[in-house]
Amino acid sequence: MQADIDETSCRKSGGVMVLNKMKPYLLMVAMQFGMAGTYIFSMVSLNHGMSRYVFIVYRNAIAALVLAPFALFFERKTRPKMTSPVLMQIAVLGFLEPVLDQGFTYLGMKYTSASFASAIMNAVPSVTFILAVILRLERVKIKEVQGQAKVIGTVLTLAGALLMTLYKGPVIELIWSRKMHYFGSNSSMSSDHKWLIGTFFILIGCVAWSAFYILQSITVKKYPAELSLSSLICFMGTVQSAAVALVAERHHPSAWSIGWDSRLLAPLYTGIVSSGIAYYVQGLVMKDRGPVFVTAFNPLCMIIVAALGSVILAEKLHLGSIIGGIIIAVGLYSVVWGKSKDYSAVKDCEQELPVTATETDDAKSVISGNKTHGHQQAKK
Repeated sequence: MQADIDETSCRKSGGVMVLNKMKPYLLMVAMQFGMAGTYIFSMVSLNHGMSRYVFIVYRNAIAALVLAPFALFFERKTRPKMTSPVLMQIAVLGFLEPVLDQGFTYLGMKYTSASFASAIMNAVPSVTFILAVILRLERVKIKEVQGQAKVIGTVLTLAGALLMTLYKGPVIELIWSRKMHYFGSNSSMSSDHKWLIGTFFILIGCVAWSAFYILQSITVKKYPAELSLSSLICFMGTVQSAAVALVAERHHPSAWSIGWDSRLLAPLYTGIVSSGIAYYVQGLVMKDRGPVFVTAFNPLCMIIVAALGSVILAEKLHLGSIIGGIIIAVGLYSVVWGKSKDYSAVKDCEQELPVTATETDDAKSVISGNKTHGHQQAKK
């Protein structure tokens, strides 16, 4: 009888351990599905004439309002004291993602397409990796297998995104894309000149998003209250984007009006899912796994957007997109594998720490540095 109870307990504990190990992967995959919806809803709203400046304000305001009650309730006892350096970092985070990234990405999407924008944003893992190495937040041991995997995966991810940009190839006709044309795409704007300008704007957003991930990984260590941090980033983004929108739309007060259509649904969805939940999930996972692990899942969003875009936005799927998607997927799993090996090595070192106080503190500081130097709230 006792043996059966022990066996059941072991099975339950084993299941919990497996679930905890898979949790970061499941969270990031789920987040990419949510971010894919952001591209689709945003494109539909922009095609219906909504101002991108006003869209960003509503998106972040809704996210702040949704997250704030949860932050006040769940983190009322654990929220650390706010300091001036942390407040300054939050203000910069609010400028990098909500203002720069969202602003330039939406502008680039108007000149290109949702699937194209999601593909270009797959340069984020590569840019984040490079910035992390330059800032010594990520250590690459090129002689080790996991270091080589991360480097090769980063190069493959970037190469796949570039292939999708430079080579279109023949159009692949899908069964559903022939019939389901709900929202017309802005193909009239897809001239080579405007396509190049749109690419440039999206790349600016890509760099801003990478910088956001890096700074968020630093800030979450100093202010380990993910919900509060996410709501503050959204609030700062609302204030700063509102200032930009008031200037940009000063002669068009009607731009602030919304109705019971995509102009309301898009800010609600993107505010709750992309700016709200995504910021929280990014901070939660980034706290343990680092910014490169988080950004390595971004290519999945491109595949989802390409499928949904062909159905909802009537966007054409080219052969180059399929080939580039396969290359990006290979690079994705290469980077994730390398990061998982780093994570396992850190855990093994923590279990082998000496027990004396002085030696333990020194070892912990080294390991903490490796974890810290090893974002995704404000994607899309």
